[in-house]
Amino acid sequence: MDLIRRNVLRSAGTGGALAAMLAAGILKPTAVLAAEWNKNAFEAKDSAGAVKALGAANAGDNKDLSMTAPEIAENGAVVPIEVVSKIPGTTSISILVDKNPFPLSASFDFAEGGVPEVAVRLKLSQTSLVKAIAKTADGKFYTVQKEVKVTVGGCGG
Repeated sequence: MDLIRRNVLRSAGTGGALAAMLAAGILKPTAVLAAEWNKNAFEAKDSAGAVKALGAANAGDNKDLSMTAPEIAENGAVVPIEVVSKIPGTTSISILVDKNPFPLSASFDFAEGGVPEVAVRLKLSQTSLVKAIAKTADGKFYTVQKEVKVTVGGCGG
């Protein structure tokens, strides 16, 4: 049998099965896309407002929360940031950049048993303090921060 014909028939069968499952209501893509998000924290104009909206006003330091970021970023448009939490029961990690127009840059939630490690590339408008906040299952918050010097701004600077 011709290999192309096999691939076409296999793809048509798979597409038909997916269409039937969608029509029957077995697959619900809107349920996956309708995740909760903290609108107030992401729309905060200053770092203190974002931290307050996250509920992390009393965040403490913990040696098991670490952040890797360059001391000097030559291009603020692409700054690699990595956050690793070895704190047991970590349920979320949020990353804030103090001097960005909207400080809360990213927030990640982890399911039970998930590995709380995040690697992102962020835009920094200027030299700024970058903070990572980890939340644990018992509602405690921990933070780590580092200053990143930017030579060329990434948000129009």
